[in-house]
Amino acid sequence: MTQLFNFKQKVDYKTEILAGLTVAMTMIPESLSFAILAKLPPLVGLYGAFIMGLITSIFGGRPGLISGGAGATVVVLIALMNSHGLDYVFAAIILGGIFQLLVGIFRLGKFIRLVPQPVMFGFVNGLAVIIFMAQLEQFKTVVDGHLTWLSGSALYTMLGLVALTILIVLGFPRLTKAVPSSLVAIIIVGFIVFFFQIDTKTVKDIASVSGGLPPFHIPQVPLTFETLQIIFPYGLVMGGVGLTEGLLTLNVVDEITETRGDGNRESLAQGAANILNGFFFGMGGCPMIAQTLVNISAGARARLSGIVAAFTILSIILFASPIIEALPMAALTGVMMMVAIGTFEWMSLKVINKMPKADIIVGILVALITIWLHNLALAVLIGVIISALVFAWESAKRIRARKFIDEHGVKHYEIYGPLFFGSTTTFMEKFDIQNDPQEIIIDFKESRIADMSAIDAVNKLTERYLKLNKTVRLCHLSADCRQLLQNANQIIDVNIIDDPTYPVME
Repeated sequence: MTQLFNFKQKVDYKTEILAGLTVAMTMIPESLSFAILAKLPPLVGLYGAFIMGLITSIFGGRPGLISGGAGATVVVLIALMNSHGLDYVFAAIILGGIFQLLVGIFRLGKFIRLVPQPVMFGFVNGLAVIIFMAQLEQFKTVVDGHLTWLSGSALYTMLGLVALTILIVLGFPRLTKAVPSSLVAIIIVGFIVFFFQIDTKTVKDIASVSGGLPPFHIPQVPLTFETLQIIFPYGLVMGGVGLTEGLLTLNVVDEITETRGDGNRESLAQGAANILNGFFFGMGGCPMIAQTLVNISAGARARLSGIVAAFTILSIILFASPIIEALPMAALTGVMMMVAIGTFEWMSLKVINKMPKADIIVGILVALITIWLHNLALAVLIGVIISALVFAWESAKRIRARKFIDEHGVKHYEIYGPLFFGSTTTFMEKFDIQNDPQEIIIDFKESRIADMSAIDAVNKLTERYLKLNKTVRLCHLSADCRQLLQNANQIIDVNIIDDPTYPVME
């Protein structure tokens, strides 16, 4: 228990409580909007924000990190909700939580470092476009069983209220930043709608948010292999996206606070929270960068603020649901449009002319896949693979050899650059097998034998020299290179020169 809270840390209770209340007020409209975006009951969004926020605040990888029902994970589940319904969504959330638990147990959180910056640009920008485009659905209505665009006074009313919301969100911070501008916008627009009795769509028209404590619910899905086939891709993608978003957010907070969080512990907390979400009517989620930055900028540095935010959301569910149900959808739509605009990495447009062409292509491709398929994890995976292949190609071109013959008539090849699957062809072209003398030394002081393809290349090279009765020796091999050759001793048999003066890097 002593690891849950740092009892030596001085906690400013006033700051923590006020920060928690502020965070709760910013999470509520987003949780409602994301739930509605995925066609989930709004109450499911609020339950998810409560469960996710509470568990990760207590057990998460660092104080100050705020989790809730995030758009990055919810977008993944839209297709499953449309095709199979709510219970399958809960089953997928549980599966995603199990995946996240396993990542934490096996301490795999460090692999988030393998996601290149262009991939993250594309991921975030694609997510922002999806969120923004989804808000256009609120400008539609059902007429004679068909979904059609609003027209006439209904359209003008919706446009006016959305525009007013955006103006308040943009303008209110010039007066004060003590209260979230999105919360102020929702209150003002909601008051205007109520006071002037404006006829417009409200949260109650979508679904009721009146409820009690999160109810225990076992997803009613068949326990069959076919069910697993349906939910497994969604659960894996949701878990992967949640970890990606969460660990990146954790790194951001680490930089701001100049402290270090625990990515594996955060993975465990996320996994446990999402499993509980699946069994207690929550829509699942991950750390939310916007709310986390609100929390940190408000001065919160302990776990208390996240706990206060979670219980504030629960209190609103229990006692203030009529107020939430009266909120106009136009206000939530305006807030979500601003969230989308704030999510977009505008800096990526400023630096695009300074980025390598390969990085530009990767960023655009990831964004397009995210928008087209609504599959964020697949987009990130494809981006990482392409970036890795580009890196391998560029590294393959860097291998070179310095050649000279010593006073004993021995020819030396000093290899520079990594020897791996991508550089083996260039490596083989460096040697003049026919014209070389009887003894050859290949020096790997500035190189490394990295994989099986490299071992095979060395083997083929020695075989060609052997056919001409020439001797090949290797020198300055690091310990891991020696181990690779030893493991492959049934394939390759070469002389290795020991050099006790060479400080092998481990």
